[in-house]
Amino acid sequence: MSSIIEGYNYDIFISYRQKDNLPSPGYGRQGGGDRWVSEFVEALKTELESTFKEEISVYFDINPHNGLLETHDVDESLKEKLKCLVFIPIISRTYCDPKSFAWEHEFKAFVEQASKDQFGLKVKLPNGNVAGRVLPVRIHDLDFRDNQECESVLGGIIRGVDFIYKESGFNRPLKPDDDEKININKTKYRNQISKVALAVKEIISGLKNEPLETFPKSKEALLIEDKPHIKEKSIIVLPFENISPDPDQEYFSDGLTDEIITDLSHIHDLLVISRSSAMTFKGTKKTIPEIAQAVKVRYVLEGSVRKVGNNLRITAQLIDSVTDTHLWAEKFSGTLDDIFEIQENVSLSIAGALKLKLSPQTESLISYRPIENISVYEFHLKVRHEIYHFTEKGLEHGLELINKGLEIIGGNELLYNTLGLIYFLYDGIKPLKSNLTKINECAQNIFRLNPESPYGHYLLGSSHLLNKNSQLAVREFSKCLSGDPTNPDCMLQLVRIYCNAGKNNAAKELLEKLLVLDPLNAITFSLPGYLQLVNGEFDAAVDSYKKMYLIDPESPIFRWFYAWVLLYVRNNREAFRIIDQTNTDSPNTLFASYGMLFKNALSHRKAEAMGCITHEMEEAAKRVEYHSRALAQGYAILGEKDKALNWLENCINCGFINYPYYTEIDPFLENIRSEERFRKLMERVKYEWENFEV
Repeated sequence: MSSIIEGYNYDIFISYRQKDNLPSPGYGRQGGGDRWVSEFVEALKTELESTFKEEISVYFDINPHNGLLETHDVDESLKEKLKCLVFIPIISRTYCDPKSFAWEHEFKAFVEQASKDQFGLKVKLPNGNVAGRVLPVRIHDLDFRDNQECESVLGGIIRGVDFIYKESGFNRPLKPDDDEKININKTKYRNQISKVALAVKEIISGLKNEPLETFPKSKEALLIEDKPHIKEKSIIVLPFENISPDPDQEYFSDGLTDEIITDLSHIHDLLVISRSSAMTFKGTKKTIPEIAQAVKVRYVLEGSVRKVGNNLRITAQLIDSVTDTHLWAEKFSGTLDDIFEIQENVSLSIAGALKLKLSPQTESLISYRPIENISVYEFHLKVRHEIYHFTEKGLEHGLELINKGLEIIGGNELLYNTLGLIYFLYDGIKPLKSNLTKINECAQNIFRLNPESPYGHYLLGSSHLLNKNSQLAVREFSKCLSGDPTNPDCMLQLVRIYCNAGKNNAAKELLEKLLVLDPLNAITFSLPGYLQLVNGEFDAAVDSYKKMYLIDPESPIFRWFYAWVLLYVRNNREAFRIIDQTNTDSPNTLFASYGMLFKNALSHRKAEAMGCITHEMEEAAKRVEYHSRALAQGYAILGEKDKALNWLENCINCGFINYPYYTEIDPFLENIRSEERFRKLMERVKYEWENFEV
């Protein structure tokens, strides 16, 4: 049979180990457990028939060689059969064996052959992306060595379609009747077959250099389609420009930006990008369409503020990024006393321009004035501006101003919330027991004013975090989200807790929402990689952390996280290069110390590694699970088992109870897993992990 492209004998070659196609114990034919590869090939052929107009030829040997190289002569006809467009290896725990026939004379042989033919191993797809002609289908999670073997042949990270069923204690091929709701990977067999067929279609279309089928669209529809996942009613409020004679008035323009974001967030049908992502465009020279594309929204609000004494002049304009036209523009002049009315008018005008219907409750929230006293309101704006810089001096000045405001107007929900946040942030600089007490006091003061306040629940959640009680923190943060469902700070805390507690499905679901609301926040940007890491998806984590690293390659913390995850996939050369760079540029940072600890430990330089562990690292590790885990890993690599177990226990006490990560995933803990103390610790962790409520 020939290929649809002249000069090739098959369109698709299926490569596998015979043992992966044998009947599975305990499963009958109706359960789909036996002859997995045969069933996959039949399902794929059926899908290809409905995907391609032409007939697609598939080479599949029902009885392949399954022995070792030295027991078989290479079939000369195999070289002709390997003249195919797409090579699909069924990557299993047994496939990645350098001594096997399939590995040496199919996988490696195709890569070598395709690299030299007219198309090469890589193909440019119709959408502009690049894909390899090797399309792996994974039916098991692989260990490090197998990943490294595959990637060394392919010359890059393995990218393919996963058919893996994962549940606690299971890592097996996905079957047609498996329930995607139970599968940790949330994948459905039928959908994965479709993904393979579509991937084949894209690759072959790229080889034929023809566009994929499309349907006629209007100009506007085409423009929106080019921006994937854009919600029609979505907006980013750019930082209002301070055009006052006094540059110190910037706190006021930033404050106005915050308030409008808060008002618009009350509108149920409108997606509003969070403050932290919006502020990344402060002073930007990007165009409106570029900004909208970066955060995947359709509408952009921009404006300016001129404040001289008590007089204000504010301009605002709403722009449709698709057509790059103004939907609404207005100038407001008045005094500082008019600021609440101006904010309300801007928010209501946007709702009107976008034809959004507001409920009486939403209108009430937009018109609500949390601080009536203008002088105290200015105090609050100044404090919020300062605490975002996270300096001890700024936080202390913030305490002074908020307390002064409380003296003037008495109890106030917004002031108590900001006061509690200051104490929470202050604990990161000066950890004191009194910080925890003060946060709780602020929360109780808020509840006296408003028993249902999301602010109060957020502060209590933060307090429980400091007190190392993740379960109570989840309950309070969840209550906060019930009242304030688009609170990105609350989502961020919950995602981190869920990752640490091994509740990956809950973390993933919430993270997807957070990435829409707050896509450019550096902390948010790190979470996909962290979730992938604790779930054992190391290759994907490398990609995610690399994206974070490239945002600011000079940042010691970004450098360390990227180097750290590179060590998980044993790319020590690149990791050590980044570690050395950090040690040269930022030698006195915690992250330089961690890097040198791991580099020396993995290079079998025990004395040098032990010398990298500082008092500052140990103090940080006592309070923060990540630092404690890093020390446990370092000591475990060095064979210092008691010290490793001490810090591991501290890590558990700090809330990291991800049982699968400890027992199966983390490669750096291998030296201590056989210890009796480790086993007993894991009994505790398993109980807490299984009983943790999301």
